[in-house]
Amino acid sequence: MFVAAGALAIGLVAAWHYTAIDLALSHYDARAHLVVARRVFDSLMPGWQQIGGVWLPLPHVLNMLPVQVDAWYRTGASGIAISVLSMAVGVWALATLIQRVTGSLAAGVAGGALLMANPNLLYLQSTPMTEPVLFGATLLALALTARWLDDGATNARAPGLALAAACMTRYEAWPVTAAVVALACAVLIRRNAGMIGAIRACARLAAYPAIAIALFAANSRWTTGAWVVTGGFFVAENEALGRPAVAWEQIREGVYLLSGTATVWPAYAGAAALALAFCLSRRRAVLVLAIAPAASLILPLYAYAEGHPFRIRYGAPLVVACVVIAAAAIALLPRRVRAGAAAAAVIAALAQQAPFDRSAPLIVEAQRDAANQRGRARVTRYLEQHYDGRIVMMSMGSLAHYMHDLSHAGFRIREFLHEGNGEIWEFAFRLGPRGLAGWVAVEERAEGGDALFHRAQQNPAWLQGFERVAEGGGVALYRTVAR
Repeated sequence: MFVAAGALAIGLVAAWHYTAIDLALSHYDARAHLVVARRVFDSLMPGWQQIGGVWLPLPHVLNMLPVQVDAWYRTGASGIAISVLSMAVGVWALATLIQRVTGSLAAGVAGGALLMANPNLLYLQSTPMTEPVLFGATLLALALTARWLDDGATNARAPGLALAAACMTRYEAWPVTAAVVALACAVLIRRNAGMIGAIRACARLAAYPAIAIALFAANSRWTTGAWVVTGGFFVAENEALGRPAVAWEQIREGVYLLSGTATVWPAYAGAAALALAFCLSRRRAVLVLAIAPAASLILPLYAYAEGHPFRIRYGAPLVVACVVIAAAAIALLPRRVRAGAAAAAVIAALAQQAPFDRSAPLIVEAQRDAANQRGRARVTRYLEQHYDGRIVMMSMGSLAHYMHDLSHAGFRIREFLHEGNGEIWEFAFRLGPRGLAGWVAVEERAEGGDALFHRAQQNPAWLQGFERVAEGGGVALYRTVAR
């Protein structure tokens, strides 16, 4: 328990630190996640449909009530608290799994230390991003699945719900869950449960995340018209488009940048050690579950091969996977060398990356919108000075982070017409915003411009009756022409 307490303390200090230096909300997705949670109630059309069908819903469901408090919304405090708690749960789950199976406290502490000492992971857990919830839910699912297997694989409710929670958090959890179920089946067969018995037990385990995914797909179909949204929110400009080998190299490069060799190399050796332990020991065979998080690489591999721009952040789940594998492998070492190996692993990682290093790749990437944010201040000033209470049409798919910025000027989500407003948005998008909105904000630069930008390019009459009144940071503001 002291491992979790230590992780929580470090997490709180880190959250205070990054908030104090104004980096906690620097990533545009951090602000956008707050907007999605807020809009469930604060919207022209409040309701469940505001959860949307692109991002998975659990982080927004957890935050949808706390984020209605203006101060927590503007500062991201409630979302950050969820991230800090999630990371602490993940550290506790990893240490508990390792200590219960092997009795190694040193390996469990090393795993927690490697997670909390990595500057990129430490920064993520200090923001309202969804990755920390993924890490917490996934590691909890591993620990509960291992206990379920050791207890005879009877009641799958606890591990099943944890897997469902992970699958409702981020898409990386979908292949990881498949790997957990497959490896759990292998452990049961290794323990002489029989092929049919193992499949039946794991089918009960898989039912929980399968139902969660089916519910999400149904909601996505209802709100977006697609069972799963796989495109339309990025420009296919990655050189890995149609080239999986290039995508693989990008992932590999990203993981090394995020963690250094001190975490990746032990993970390679650790995976081999866990596979060997599976073959040699029925009792420790359950530790093979530690390999499952590595399946998260399937998502960025697919995304990059589809042309999605490279994002260093997409390698973060693989850094967690490396830590989990390395820590589990340390626990397999002879007792007399475990403590030394654990200390060496942590020291080597710290030698390559300092915990609060502001030049860490993910922190640098998070600030890529900073210049645009400063430029958009000109648009904000114009709105503040001339806003007349009429609706502002703005694409949440591209400018949700700017909607959050505007909250500091007193704007609420219900003052925006966005994709979550269903038929009203569709009508305005097809025929033009005049009569439905008094203002239109268009993203003209990021990701090749948003849907409104392309609509106006295709049909110059779409903005008829509007005049361009301000611009900055890639955003152009239009208002209706006074009659």
